[in-house]
Amino acid sequence: MDAASRPAVVIDNGTGYTKMGFAGNVEPSFIVPTVVAVNESFVNQSRSSAKGSNWLAQHSAGVMADLDFFIGEEAVTRSRSSSTYNLSYPIRQGQVDNWDAMERFWQQCIFNYLRCDPEDHYFLLTESPLTAPESREYTGEIMFETFNVPGLYIAVQPVLALAAGYTTSKCEMTGVVVDIGDGATHVVPVADGYVIGSSIKSIPIAGKDVTLFIQQLMRERGEHIPPEDSLEVARKVKETYCYTSSDIVKEFNKHDKEPSKYIKQWRGIKPKTGAPYSCDIGYERFLGPEVFFNPEIYSSEFTTPLPAVIDNCIQSAPIDTRRALYKNIVLSGGSTMFKDFHRRLQRDVKKIVDTRVFVSNARFGGEVKAQPVEVNVVSHPIQRFAVWFGGSVLASTPEFYAACHTKAEYEEYGASICRTNQVFKGMY
Repeated sequence: MDAASRPAVVIDNGTGYTKMGFAGNVEPSFIVPTVVAVNESFVNQSRSSAKGSNWLAQHSAGVMADLDFFIGEEAVTRSRSSSTYNLSYPIRQGQVDNWDAMERFWQQCIFNYLRCDPEDHYFLLTESPLTAPESREYTGEIMFETFNVPGLYIAVQPVLALAAGYTTSKCEMTGVVVDIGDGATHVVPVADGYVIGSSIKSIPIAGKDVTLFIQQLMRERGEHIPPEDSLEVARKVKETYCYTSSDIVKEFNKHDKEPSKYIKQWRGIKPKTGAPYSCDIGYERFLGPEVFFNPEIYSSEFTTPLPAVIDNCIQSAPIDTRRALYKNIVLSGGSTMFKDFHRRLQRDVKKIVDTRVFVSNARFGGEVKAQPVEVNVVSHPIQRFAVWFGGSVLASTPEFYAACHTKAEYEEYGASICRTNQVFKGMY
């Protein structure tokens, strides 16, 4: 049976979570944290036996080190229960940082989670918009050499978020993708499926920073949370209770007037002693997501609000694309899932644009009147895995197989073929 007649495997590797599944499905089969736990005792054993002359012990320790590792939630659990397992995060701020760990991670994804033979399926992998071409070569090498895949396509994440085509039956391939993941935030303008590379904006505040800010607020208030659990509690608070406020001062007043209505209780169990504990969740419910709109409350180094970054991004794009870009600002990534996030973003971007139009009209008097600019922020239920869903849609079209790099091409020309991946227009 030909690999092209089987569904392609779609893996979206993010800094915080990896989404994986088969093309044609509406949602990924698995969403797991992008983390690997390696057994350090075997690694150290292979190093120490390397100094001695016992090559058999050295070989078996090396083999065990290659086999004894875990990924995802299982990795986190192992590292907590045993000191021999060390956590390694293969992706930092959207870029692969540790290729050995990344290869192990893919190995477990393919064989333990998806349970498929990589030689029988085409693969679609995703990458951050600012990834170096060398990184694509490494990815191609691992996929073709280690897993022997018949075909590979490396797609840019924001293009897939647009390709998800959730707003209309016609897939709109011009828009700005605001992709806020766990480790990186990118604002990427796309025109007709092509990324406008010179206008990409990246900001150093993402989901991980919201978690750290919530952890800091709870710590400063003196909540009794076990130190080893505090980051996990902050993450769960962020995912469960946080929302975006329209006015931060009004929100403070509401909380102060009716604390019983707005303050929530968090209950947990101490991992070491098993004793129960509880803590209050107050202002951090709306202050967490506020770091995107008023970053100075969290960081003194970066103080440009997200709406201003989006406006700068569109203003630096070619002039004939700007109206279309304002009309289709698409949210993607788990950190855009806060309640009312899209409303606040739309309001703030609209305010910036309207002010500019007003100023230009006032400056030129009644001679030339600028037309109002339509601003529309698109929100939808699958924002969290929009990139994966876009990949699933893309990889189930017939054009996908023609656009992939094949094993035969790789053997003839080498890894450099993976540097470029054509944008295929058949579906738009």
